[in-house]
Amino acid sequence: MAGDKRKMLLWAILIGLILGAITGVIFAFISPDNVVRKYALLVAAPLGTLFINLLKMIVTPVIIFTLVSGVASIEPSRLGKVGVKIIIFYMLTSLMAIIVGLVVGNIMQPGQGIVLAETAKEITAKEAPSLVTIFLNIIPTNPFASIAKGDVLPIIFFSIFFGIALAFARDSRDEKVKESADVVYKFFDGCAQVIFRVVGWVMLYAPIGVFFLIFQVFTQQGADAFGPLLHVTLAVYIGLVLQIFVVYMLICAAFKINPVLFLKKVYEPWLTAFVTRSSGGTLPVSMDTAERKMGISKGVYSFTLPLGATINMDGTTIYLGVCATFIANAVGMPLDASQQMTVIITAVLASIGTAGVPGAGAIMLIMVMNSVNLDVTQGNVKLAYAMILGIDALLDMGRTSMNIVGDLCGTCVVAKLEDEMDPSFWTTEKI
Repeated sequence: MAGDKRKMLLWAILIGLILGAITGVIFAFISPDNVVRKYALLVAAPLGTLFINLLKMIVTPVIIFTLVSGVASIEPSRLGKVGVKIIIFYMLTSLMAIIVGLVVGNIMQPGQGIVLAETAKEITAKEAPSLVTIFLNIIPTNPFASIAKGDVLPIIFFSIFFGIALAFARDSRDEKVKESADVVYKFFDGCAQVIFRVVGWVMLYAPIGVFFLIFQVFTQQGADAFGPLLHVTLAVYIGLVLQIFVVYMLICAAFKINPVLFLKKVYEPWLTAFVTRSSGGTLPVSMDTAERKMGISKGVYSFTLPLGATINMDGTTIYLGVCATFIANAVGMPLDASQQMTVIITAVLASIGTAGVPGAGAIMLIMVMNSVNLDVTQGNVKLAYAMILGIDALLDMGRTSMNIVGDLCGTCVVAKLEDEMDPSFWTTEKI
């Protein structure tokens, strides 16, 4: 039932995009001095901004509660050989994915040439910090000050650090420490469940918010805005294809896993994820594929695949790289080298805790834009962000399906290293 509601919401957002675009194109033919057009834009602006403000409201709570509860849920005793290897794999492939996304973004330059409105001049560039400064700024001198200011990277760092400490405290032999840690864990886990509900409520307003935001874009741009949306969609899918057929296939070959057979065996969960747009919903299919088609031990895939559904978001990080480039170009502030490095760090760290959150991609994109000083409530950043959000369902199909491929690729690699894979499944086509 929850899956059906999510699909209905995605359809509603897409309908909001289409209706907003059509209405905006109609109003684009009306003279800018017309009273009706001016009044329509006057009404649309606050109703669109309301949605952006609601999304920004939940970003910091989502980071803190989901990261702490997610990291703390992993038992240190299970983080042995299998745990360490799969986490390293997921982090490295996420790093590769965001680099792929930024490379594609830099080559294709989605969003370049768009003039959303004259208000773009309100956004002023800040002096780019050095790479050393970027890394030092990740560590907060005062976590509560970082939370108050909404500094994304320090919040992520502290939440992960706190979550790891909580995981070890829950595993302590001292009963008093263990009981206290369990209480703290239940608190954060409970808060995470509450914030999931809040996110769900906020997303119910998404179709209305998208309608008014897209209405503004098309009223100002007319039919010319369709081209940039097609361009950014193409760029995201090119990045996804590169990640699968270059990164994953090279990894398979490096570990002597037949890349062609891997693609044939992963087809079913890949397709399931593409249609359902749900990593969690595809998990049973992925597990069945790992055991029945890949010959992987249950002791491996029962840990690596659920963990992958939680922290592995290669498809989403590619989406973030391309879409961050699109938004920055659209507002006339292309990302420089240090900003792109910040995007890489933010995307990889944020991927640990936000995978299970409804609308994770949209929330992570806000985090990324905040980290490079592009506020989605300021100037035309909110309009460019709304254009991405309007086609999010289409982009989500691709990025979710690629997340699943990455989960199974990592599971195969760890199983091969741990000698927990039946070689006979890879010499004959059991597909």
